[in-house]
Amino acid sequence: PRVIMFKVSPLKQSTITALVLAPIGVAIVLLLPTSALSVFTGLTVVIGLWEWTRMAGFTSRPLRSAAVAIVVLLLVALWWLRNEPLAWYLIAAGVAWWLVATLWLRNFSFGAAPTRENAAIKFLAGLLATIPAWIALSKLHAEPHRGPAWALLALVLVWGADTAAYFTGKRFGKAKLAPQISPNKTIAGVYGALGCGALIAAVAGWLLDLRGIALVALIALALLTVVASVIGDLFESLVKRQAGVKDSGNLFPGHGGMFDRLDGVFAALPVFALGKALLDLAFAP
Repeated sequence: PRVIMFKVSPLKQSTITALVLAPIGVAIVLLLPTSALSVFTGLTVVIGLWEWTRMAGFTSRPLRSAAVAIVVLLLVALWWLRNEPLAWYLIAAGVAWWLVATLWLRNFSFGAAPTRENAAIKFLAGLLATIPAWIALSKLHAEPHRGPAWALLALVLVWGADTAAYFTGKRFGKAKLAPQISPNKTIAGVYGALGCGALIAAVAGWLLDLRGIALVALIALALLTVVASVIGDLFESLVKRQAGVKDSGNLFPGHGGMFDRLDGVFAALPVFALGKALLDLAFAP
């Protein structure tokens, strides 16, 4: 008998994967307690850093395993310290790291040589990209007043902006954002991402009973969060280009690996969590 093969386009495969993953992600954030959410997201960090060690230039599997094992121990230790001031210091360090990453993007040849020193620098960069984001999401989710809703908003901002950037860039994109790093990203896509982020924040803020200047401040924070997500996406693209790989892995059909799915989220979460904490202080009754 003749076997008929159906070829699925990359866009269709990517869409199917997204439609499967999105409801699962929403359910996890809204239904799980913070402890279970932290375990689940900690697992995504571990998988992402396993992929990252390969892109960073770790060629030895035992060395990669040892590095990831250290990360697991670090996550466990930080969970017990989550209510200490250290947690906020690490979140602030995550925000500061992405400011440093913008300088790396401007000097995109830095760290390109496959040396042990550069591999160590990139591994440290991976830690600064992921650990603060994990803590930030846990902090948002654990807030006594609508914590899961705020955590979901942070994620939806990135998901929505990423989707808007793709379709806006595909329709209107001519001028490239960073052609030497990621040829497919366009300036029009960034505008689409910012517009979508502002709209999501306006609607979500209204539903969360924010009005007036507080709502305007949330929209401004959303724009900063979207900018951070773009930087995170570009930085992973830079590391992949230096490593000579298309994707961080092949875990998700049409979407690549775990880090491919979370690069923007990793950058956005510390910015959103720290910004929201500052807004809470500013608008506290």
